[in-house]
Amino acid sequence: MSAVTPRLNPVEYIQHHLTNLTVGTGFWSFHIDTLFFGWVTAFAVMGIAWLGVRHMDPDHPGAVQNMVEYLIEFVQEQVRSIFPTENAFVGPLALAAFMWIFLMNSLDLLPVDLLPKLASFIGVHHLRIVPTADPYTTLGLAFGVFVLTLYQNVRSKGITGYIKMFLFHPFGKSFVLVPFNIVMTVVEEIAKPLSLGLRLFGNMFAGELVFLLIALLPWWTQWLPGSVWAVFEMLVITLQAFIFMMLTIVYLAMASEPADAH
Repeated sequence: MSAVTPRLNPVEYIQHHLTNLTVGTGFWSFHIDTLFFGWVTAFAVMGIAWLGVRHMDPDHPGAVQNMVEYLIEFVQEQVRSIFPTENAFVGPLALAAFMWIFLMNSLDLLPVDLLPKLASFIGVHHLRIVPTADPYTTLGLAFGVFVLTLYQNVRSKGITGYIKMFLFHPFGKSFVLVPFNIVMTVVEEIAKPLSLGLRLFGNMFAGELVFLLIALLPWWTQWLPGSVWAVFEMLVITLQAFIFMMLTIVYLAMASEPADAH
């Protein structure tokens, strides 16, 4: 919701709020605001985890400890229901992904003009505060998942078994069908991280855009649609973090299947 009445025309206002604080040009450009708020939320995740385990008391747990324990148990249950074998790495990875993405998404609930207006007082004229509304963030996260699944595929199947997956999946072990198998498997492997990143970006970008459109309304009419959309966006924020976490577990589970499973 808007903290101030916009003075730009609607197109200029939206373009201004959708422009990142950027250093450099072209391939070597960096979105400083995305990096800043991404790291801030990452440290917030680490701080919450630290507070949760710093004074652990099984007899008299505090609110933070209860929240951390609930999240750990919830994520571990999802991992056990999907992952084929015991794995000490997947649970912490999934929990960290969920908490980090949830906090980055949650920045969308701040008034759209609040931090950009404050930043303008120190000479920063463009500021986007939702890292997951930037495709660089979501595709970067998805690429990280892709690298992990690649490692898990090679670890569980071996290099030879992984190559065979491209040659004989999904249409079977026929040399006539090898070219089709290669094309389909390559498309499938690329589509997984691409859809993972674009799904998160699309939902968060749409939410950000709706808040900007609401902010263009007269200030006395913003509260009802803004409040309704904020409640709905809270569901989207949580759901998108959960979906990213679950698909990460699913993709790693699929990569952990032995070569003969294909």
